[in-house]
Amino acid sequence: MFTFASEETHEDGFVVIKEGSSGDWLYVVLSGAVEISKIIKGQKYVIDVLKPGEVFGEVGFLGGKKRTATATTIGQTTLGIVDRTALDAEFNELSSDLRNILMAMSRRFEKMVNRVVEFSSRTEARVQKTLSLTYKDNLAFVRAYLTNVSTGGLFIKTDKPLSQGEQFLLRLQVPEISDPLRISCKVVWTRSSIGATPRESPGMGVKFVEMSKKDREALRQYLGKVAVR
Repeated sequence: MFTFASEETHEDGFVVIKEGSSGDWLYVVLSGAVEISKIIKGQKYVIDVLKPGEVFGEVGFLGGKKRTATATTIGQTTLGIVDRTALDAEFNELSSDLRNILMAMSRRFEKMVNRVVEFSSRTEARVQKTLSLTYKDNLAFVRAYLTNVSTGGLFIKTDKPLSQGEQFLLRLQVPEISDPLRISCKVVWTRSSIGATPRESPGMGVKFVEMSKKDREALRQYLGKVAVR
């Protein structure tokens, strides 16, 4: 059982630890959740989402290195900051051999995470498709949005739909939003030309899997405006 020096409560999106920064504090998630992520070649990759009872910051504590990942709160989150004095005392009571083993495990874990994330980034760059879609009419976009299985995606009209379950990056340009939205999507259903009718065009229903907070808020505000017209 950990002894806490203090507890902190943060709102959604608070950066507890920033990748590359110094520090060796150890944290325990008491409520809420914490996203652990790394930046590889300018792209953010989520490694894990920690729930209550889980610990982070252990690599910095054991290895004495700069932070290897970024920790960001998801929703309102309360963290316990472990009392370093008590923890150091317990750690120093261990035999030197056991301390060396724990530090070696910490270094190996750091290397493993870096290699896995780098491999994932290379694989994604090779296989991920990118589609661009532009809507110039509000009504056309709303119809496409509401035609999907849920209001968390779109119906994309196309004679060559992707396979069900396939994931891709969508660059979505909608009226009144200056920059294209970048949305990771997944194909949830398809309709081929053979199964199409005059009222049901060929295409695919896609689900929004991930987008930035900025793009999500821009889309939410836009839909709120066009829905009341």
